Amino acid sequence: MELTDYIRILRKNWVIIVVATLVGIGIAAAWSLTRTPQYEAQSTVFVSTQSGSTIQDLQQGSNFTQARVQTYTNLVTTPIVMNPVIAELGLGTTAAELSAQIEASAALNTTLITITVTGPDPVQAADVANALGASLTSVVERLETPNGTDTSPVRLERVKDALPPLEPSSPNVPLNLALGALVGLAIGIGVAVLRAVLDTRIRTPRDVEQVTDRPLIGAIAFDPKAKERPLIVHADPLSPRAESFRAMRTNLQFLETDEGRASYVITSSVPSEGKSTTTINLAIALADAGKRVALLDTDLRKPKVAEYLGIEGGAGLTDVLIGRARLADVMLPWGNRSLYVLPAGKIPPNPSELLGSKSMLQLLEALERDVDIVLCDAPPLLPVTDAAILAKATSGAILVVSAGHTNRHQLSGAVDALNTAGAHIAGVAMTMVPTRGPDSYAYGYGYGSYGYVEEKPAKKAKKTKAPKPTPAPPKAPVVGRTPAQPVVQPVVERAKRVETPQVSAVRSIPATDQPGQAQAAPDSGLTIDDIIRQAGGASTAPGRNDPLP
Repeated sequence: MELTDYIRILRKNWVIIVVATLVGIGIAAAWSLTRTPQYEAQSTVFVSTQSGSTIQDLQQGSNFTQARVQTYTNLVTTPIVMNPVIAELGLGTTAAELSAQIEASAALNTTLITITVTGPDPVQAADVANALGASLTSVVERLETPNGTDTSPVRLERVKDALPPLEPSSPNVPLNLALGALVGLAIGIGVAVLRAVLDTRIRTPRDVEQVTDRPLIGAIAFDPKAKERPLIVHADPLSPRAESFRAMRTNLQFLETDEGRASYVITSSVPSEGKSTTTINLAIALADAGKRVALLDTDLRKPKVAEYLGIEGGAGLTDVLIGRARLADVMLPWGNRSLYVLPAGKIPPNPSELLGSKSMLQLLEALERDVDIVLCDAPPLLPVTDAAILAKATSGAILVVSAGHTNRHQLSGAVDALNTAGAHIAGVAMTMVPTRGPDSYAYGYGYGSYGYVEEKPAKKAKKTKAPKPTPAPPKAPVVGRTPAQPVVQPVVERAKRVETPQVSAVRSIPATDQPGQAQAAPDSGLTIDDIIRQAGGASTAPGRNDPLP
């Protein structure tokens, strides 16, 4: 991981880090407050020898004293020194218990012995330190006195008396709080890094690059109101999410396709990753750019295109593939755009076989000749194999990945499924990408500063009421459903629109006013219905007004 990754981890898990730090401080404070204060008292003893007056005698005495100092230091914690102190002060303890409170040390190359006594009573600690110094002096003089003499060549003298300390030496509250904060901070950072290492969900484009080398052609911004307005390009074209689809539309033209083909299967690893809304919004964005777009709902298990677009989906792709309906009868123009939608139709018992049939292949080839781009909304890859089969018949598959929901194993499984089927992965599109926070993707322009935000009327205009204008006769809406006008246009009107050169996108789709009369243009070849019949379908398709099973 790079430095930016660690910064992102810290930003994302700052709550855990702060809580761990506060917990560490709290534990340190609780431990410090529950400890009994301990006081330290120190006394210092100087060790010297009674030698001659010559320099040589003094040097020998100094060497002798330094050699003996460490031995005298060890004598401080022995019963021979402590028992007289216990008896003198009436401590009511044993030498072993008292030795745990005593520490004796001697600095290197010196003849000074420092006796440190720690205890809960500062006065008692000072008395014990002074008494130990006096006891050590008497014991050393007695041990070092040669037989037959009354004087010891070694003399100990207390040069510093212990005084009762005013402040406790422990617990050191500031130090404990600082250590608690550092330990808590280290634990919080460790937990944050561990969470990042164990988290296999796809969150950034770099996570996608670790699984596949296919290009990222789009990053769709997260919209909390996506369920309320799934067709964001049509409902709110000025929103950041709509701009994401336009950016994806721009990147789509740079994808490598075979022999100029432009048909894509848009699928995902698992359900609920936003593939259907991505397909529809991308189709609308392409149509807004003047492209002739054919949108096919090839999810024959849980079709959603007709529901999102508000069109009739009782007859569609399934009926065309089995020869029960003509393409011109079920492929509907949508909106004031060059967008043609083919719903899924009835749910068949064998979706995989239908999508992998020769009829489906011929249908795709015919649509690729008649329109600029074909988009197929397909089922997820891991639960079923429909998308992998269909992707092999198109120019490529666009894999939709939901940021923060899809993990690396699911994406890797989807990529393997497409590679196993021999399908080409055209690119990857990330959906539900957060626009704020550590995992946000850089959209980078600031939509408000470039006039992407609609201006609201001034507050003064709300106070003045203009006279009501004379109501104009109602106009038919361009897109959408009204109580007085159904979404599906009449057959005659659709036929006229297909015959109009301005929006005639599918040249091989006949449109007639009489049922069963499929008239092809003089300069055109076989119709799609003829192709389906040659592929083994029904020899005669029922008219658009005939009932479907």
